[in-house]
Amino acid sequence: QVQLVESGGGLVQAGGSLRLSCAASGGTFSRYAMGWFRQSPGKEREVVCAINLNGGSTYYADSVKGRFDISRDNAKNTVYLQMNSLKPEDTAVYYCAARLTVFSGSVYRGHSEYAYWGQGTQVTVSS
Repeated sequence: QVQLVESGGGLVQAGGSLRLSCAASGGTFSRYAMGWFRQSPGKEREVVCAINLNGGSTYYADSVKGRFDISRDNAKNTVYLQMNSLKPEDTAVYYCAARLTVFSGSVYRGHSEYAYWGQGTQVTVSS
């Protein structure tokens, strides 16, 4: 069973950048498809982006396309979320999630498709 720990959140001004990291342990990281989700008060958890086992396939929500970049380093058991041109509406708790899969090309968009979750890291974007 994999454990996930996010880091890198914080307070940033609009237009700024942050890089989130999610370190995995307790499992074979390269067997897990990964995703980043976010949730702000009063809203449902939503997918931000996702990546397949080897990083060759990705998905981005329309709201972050062109501004965010997901990547993974299987040697370091870590998935990253580079966030640029941040907007106040990006303010949320960001979670990484993992799904064990045998399908190397698959990218998973739904939160119900992930079995393992980190504790979340707060991102606040001031205007």
